[in-house]
Amino acid sequence: MSKSSVLHRSARHTTGGAKPNPGSSTGVPGWLVALLAVASGATVANLYYAQPLLSSLRDVFHVSTSTAGILITLTQVGYVIGMLFLVPLGDRLEKRNLITILMTITTVALVMAGFATTFPVLLAASLISGATSVVAQIVVPVAASLAPDHARGRIVGRVMSGLLTGILLSRTVSALVSDAAGWRVVYLGSAVLMAVVAVALRFALPQHAPTTTEPYHHVLRSTAALVRKHPALLRRGLYQAAMFAVFSAFWTTVSYLLTGPGFHYSAVGMGIFALVGAAGALIAPVAGHWADRKWGRPMTGASFVVAAGAFALAGFGQHSIVAIAIAAILIDMAVQTTLIVGQHTIYGLDPDARARLNSVFIATFFLGGALGSEVGSLAHKAAGWGGVSLFGAAMPLLALLYWLTERRSTAREDTPAK
Repeated sequence: MSKSSVLHRSARHTTGGAKPNPGSSTGVPGWLVALLAVASGATVANLYYAQPLLSSLRDVFHVSTSTAGILITLTQVGYVIGMLFLVPLGDRLEKRNLITILMTITTVALVMAGFATTFPVLLAASLISGATSVVAQIVVPVAASLAPDHARGRIVGRVMSGLLTGILLSRTVSALVSDAAGWRVVYLGSAVLMAVVAVALRFALPQHAPTTTEPYHHVLRSTAALVRKHPALLRRGLYQAAMFAVFSAFWTTVSYLLTGPGFHYSAVGMGIFALVGAAGALIAPVAGHWADRKWGRPMTGASFVVAAGAFALAGFGQHSIVAIAIAAILIDMAVQTTLIVGQHTIYGLDPDARARLNSVFIATFFLGGALGSEVGSLAHKAAGWGGVSLFGAAMPLLALLYWLTERRSTAREDTPAK
């Protein structure tokens, strides 16, 4: 089915909200792109608020450092569960209603976290909020569907820049808010933000007709079939799993390095340091432009090299905050480049299955992120920052070796479906 016929079919079932603007260069109103970017960043930030709080939560709930780290891992596991079982519903149900329901559940879970009196309750709330924060990955395919083919990379890049900025700024916001008002306010404040964003999306988004009428279990089965049908889907997922593993390992353990005897950073200092990493989000729109120009494959290989080099710099320069900061920026830029290129690739594979394609892609690399957080914590416990740096350099190099096996037939799937 052509792209124009898909949009025509959807338009017959769309009422209210914002409509694509064919007079603009991208076909989508700028304010709507900005709202989608904010919504993506605000929801995905829920996965990372706890990272700069691990030392405080460890003391509050009287748990070990490794036990506190489970909070990050379990939140990301929840996200993977949501990607596998909730995001495919974006092709089966009306998206605006689905977004509203999921954000309502997220709000309730965050309130539960904010009032948690035991660590298991906080873990349970984090698992639920992690699973329902997949709204970000329903919003991004919506943006891709609204955008015309020639501008899809730019639109997705702009929305993803909001998502990635949310990931990075979440640490800063969390550290500053917790220092000023306590860690509970971090979760309760996010609950309020989720409620506001849910209302804004409810009024701003058009109704978006489902692209399939198959029963839910058939949708899940067809999701698995997409992996077999499109080799580029699994390959891109594995590329990003390797990159997100080292991204998570870095940001999960760098707080131990900077709050340790070498630097003695406070929670506020950690929050300010996280702002450095946010500079890497600036690459997202540029990466989208590269994807539109069909430069995705060479930029992917280059990103693996940059990420490995950044960890080498972080390892050899572990006593220099400048070296650590430069490494953080390079790691974030490399991870974001492969993410944007990967999403541009998979959205072109089948316009009628974008939510399901996205669910496989994001679930694959977030599983890598969960494993990366855990392995990073274990590497730090066993060999300190040097162990984390070694792990961080090895994974992109393994991905680079896998990239070298990419066949041209698979690489041609970078061309969007018409």
